[in-house]
Amino acid sequence: MQKVLMVCLGNICRSPLAEGILQSKVNSDEVFVDSAGTAAYHIGKHPDVRSIDVAAKYGLNIKNQRARKFTVKDFDQFDRIYAMDDSNYNYILSLARDDKDAQKVQLILNERDSYQNQSVPDPYYGGSLGFEKVYKMLDEVCTLISKKI
Repeated sequence: MQKVLMVCLGNICRSPLAEGILQSKVNSDEVFVDSAGTAAYHIGKHPDVRSIDVAAKYGLNIKNQRARKFTVKDFDQFDRIYAMDDSNYNYILSLARDDKDAQKVQLILNERDSYQNQSVPDPYYGGSLGFEKVYKMLDEVCTLISKKI
């Protein structure tokens, strides 16, 4: 079974959306998808209501997800680790114990050529339009990821 981890800062906006979107595009018997945050601000909390709402708009239910913090053990548990932005990418790499760990990590938008080395914008401090934009970016990229797995 392939295991994929989506990572953002607080694990309440971008990574829960990425988790839910990719889950909807893969066979759950073949691919396990989870998400985590690099900060411990929201451990145990549900996703931001704006993430829940935009996911529901597209037929996805992410309201039962719970935020958790990324740990070194995640390198052992997951085959692919997708960071939403440079800051989280660099933090994850700082915890890598060796090249094997580091090779599992990449910026999620690098899965699409036209998005190379770009970050998924953090919609937390914006309005609902930011969440819509993030959803569409992640939906596009998760489609590409689902075809690779």
